[in-house]
Amino acid sequence: MSPRLALLALPLALAFPSVSRAADAPVPKQAPTVVPTLPAVDPQMVSAAFGFRFVSDYNSRGISQTNRHPGAQGYLEFQMLDGLFYAGIAGEQVDLPNRPTMEMDFSAGIRPTFGAWSFDLGYLFYNYPGERALIGPDGMIYTANNADYYEFVGKAAYAVNDALTLGLNVYHSPSYFGTHAPGTYVSGIAKYTIPEGTFGVMPSGFLVSAEVGQYFLGTTKASFGVFKLPDYTYGNVGIAYTVKNFTIDLRYHNTSMTKSECGLITADPRSILNGTFRSNWCGAAVVATVSVDVTSKDPGIFAGQETLAPSVPGRTSDAEGPAVR
Repeated sequence: MSPRLALLALPLALAFPSVSRAADAPVPKQAPTVVPTLPAVDPQMVSAAFGFRFVSDYNSRGISQTNRHPGAQGYLEFQMLDGLFYAGIAGEQVDLPNRPTMEMDFSAGIRPTFGAWSFDLGYLFYNYPGERALIGPDGMIYTANNADYYEFVGKAAYAVNDALTLGLNVYHSPSYFGTHAPGTYVSGIAKYTIPEGTFGVMPSGFLVSAEVGQYFLGTTKASFGVFKLPDYTYGNVGIAYTVKNFTIDLRYHNTSMTKSECGLITADPRSILNGTFRSNWCGAAVVATVSVDVTSKDPGIFAGQETLAPSVPGRTSDAEGPAVR
């Protein structure tokens, strides 16, 4: 090559170095492109539960909240760290003297477990949108202008074995149903899963349970009219059958209250209008409940091809459900 051609080829070789390589020279591999990925979410970190119920009577601690009529309920709860923390909302159809459009319950808390022991320490807020005070024909105000109130909740349960669970519940509010009277409810519960084949014919899925409690209520404040609300004893016993996500529950409820005490604590409008001030909202009642409950951990018949988490062995449905009294 002449010196002139060599000088012309030098800039081309510097600008396009691959052109100057021999055809059989090894080509260094290019570093692989790194695509950032989001960290995998532990399926046990966040989960959800929701459900719907139809009741023949919404009975809360022995007192009808639907004037002895049927009602619908629903709830949604989010759980974190394998159920350790939770926050939820529930809605119930009601027929109360203060005439709210519904009852809404907001809950939050923590559910730690230690071996056979399980605990629930939480907060419940009861909201009654659209409420207004009940004014009787005599011009007296019989319900609070604002019946919204909150409770601190403490529950402890001990699994004696795979079938039997015993528990203790405590609820406390500084203003029961907006009356400014303190209220503390303490109850003991027992749940027993009937073994499959009992009596030779019993299928799996049956649960019997009972609760006995005492409600300690205080005296209302002057702004509401000073009077002592009656303490009373409450109990229920029933049997439930669960298949997949569906549960049918039949339960007997009763309290120690007289009809006059019931009229005082409930402000039943019918008892005010007829002048007897006696109500049957707190007496013996048999309540049927049909419910469907679904969790992302154990979706049952609602499981798709992929779920947030695998089924939890030995899981049993909670007869109360989140945020329901």
